[in-house]
Amino acid sequence: MNTTHHRRRTTGAALAGALVLLLAATGCSSKADDGGGDKSAGAADGVRTGPGIGAESIRLGALTDLTGPYATLGKSIVQAQQMWADEVNADGGICERRIEIVVKDHGYDVQKAVTAYADLAPDVVAMPQVIGSPVVAALLDDIERDKMLTFPQAWAASLLGKEAIQVLGTTYDIDMIAAVDFLTRTKDLKKGDTIGHVYFEGDYGSNALEGSTWAAEQAGLKVAGQKIQATDTDLSAQVSALSKEGVKAVLISAGPAQTASLVGVAASRGLRVPVVSSAPGYAPQLMETPAAPALAAMLHVVSAAPAVSSELPGVQSMVASYKKKFPDSPVDSGVLSGYNAAQLMGADLKAACEAGGLSREDVLKAHRAQKNADTGLGTAQNFSDVDRPASVETYVLKPDAKAVGRVVNAEDAHTAPGVEEYLSGRDARKDEWVGSRPCTTDGLPLIGRTRSPRVFAAGGHGMWGITLGPATGLLLAEAMVTGERPAQLAPFDPLR
Repeated sequence: MNTTHHRRRTTGAALAGALVLLLAATGCSSKADDGGGDKSAGAADGVRTGPGIGAESIRLGALTDLTGPYATLGKSIVQAQQMWADEVNADGGICERRIEIVVKDHGYDVQKAVTAYADLAPDVVAMPQVIGSPVVAALLDDIERDKMLTFPQAWAASLLGKEAIQVLGTTYDIDMIAAVDFLTRTKDLKKGDTIGHVYFEGDYGSNALEGSTWAAEQAGLKVAGQKIQATDTDLSAQVSALSKEGVKAVLISAGPAQTASLVGVAASRGLRVPVVSSAPGYAPQLMETPAAPALAAMLHVVSAAPAVSSELPGVQSMVASYKKKFPDSPVDSGVLSGYNAAQLMGADLKAACEAGGLSREDVLKAHRAQKNADTGLGTAQNFSDVDRPASVETYVLKPDAKAVGRVVNAEDAHTAPGVEEYLSGRDARKDEWVGSRPCTTDGLPLIGRTRSPRVFAAGGHGMWGITLGPATGLLLAEAMVTGERPAQLAPFDPLR
């Protein structure tokens, strides 16, 4: 018996079955329908409604990380947004409806997030929280199709230009331009000096590096980049490499664990240079680690939001309420970020209601009409231009173990020199690369022979391309070698 041939046939059948089941069930997205739930209709009170809108409730969704690398951030945002919902409901709700927030934990796993979105989408009108750049990237097509106003806890410039996606505040590149400006103004960096930039692989790190590289070039500086993975928590090798480069300062666009390792190892090895982190790279818990003294001495954080220890009345009121409601939880940047996002979503819902509708389209239209949205929790934001960051002003923060949130404002919000020039140049380059997934009109891929007997197609898998690539390749190879199309490929005929 030819066991190899039998095993190949068995494996092929299994993969083919997976291909058919997944694609038949999902088409070219995480769910096959085209409306994300019920179509817009009218309620008894005359308000246009749609998914997530009931006679007595408004349901919002949250795709968060409560069990993965950003669990601390996720918990803070979830609690802050629930506090906002409770306050709104105690005051009579919005449009005479109570706010409900449906929370789904994806643990920073993209496939779990895709599944969670498919479950969540039919029953919510908008999402004031989605954590994770890779998660948002995987859901972009679905969110845009569903017209689901979404506030990601991700700030990559690649998320701009999407009608339904709203990056709140600045993008990572703008933050790093501000970081380089801060270093040149306050740390005596000179032309010809080298600065290091440690950054996560992916949209977060690459966008931050784009900003630092541009700003360094304008200032006559060199950038020594060190790409790392989210699983890298010991940055000893990176510190050694940067030390050999003779860096005068270091930027880091990673997570809190990486920031603590970088600063702690650098200080222990005598590389006591200024370090500036992107906002996601700092958490108050770091000031309870052995790296705390080095962090206090060496680190600054560039952020679109002020420190939670800020004297802004709105921030102080929020902090007091949060401490009362969650006395055992730390007050960190996630609390401020989550509460601010919820406040902005509430303003959109109120404006949509006043205009006569709470459908997704109504909420999205109300949001894009906001040109000076100011919650009192930081800088005002302009949501009318989908291609620009909502704000270009940044704060510079400094760790402080005695302050609320373990951080204080070192510099108030300002626009760094060169930001507008950079954005103008970025606008001119924005059509150089387009990352949309290939997708067919019926949602099924094209697999098989084309009109030319020598040309075969294999594309249009949408979000399932990597997952179903092996099955596609195996079946297409069989068709090409034998000249006979496997039955499993019939639904995907390019000439259908």
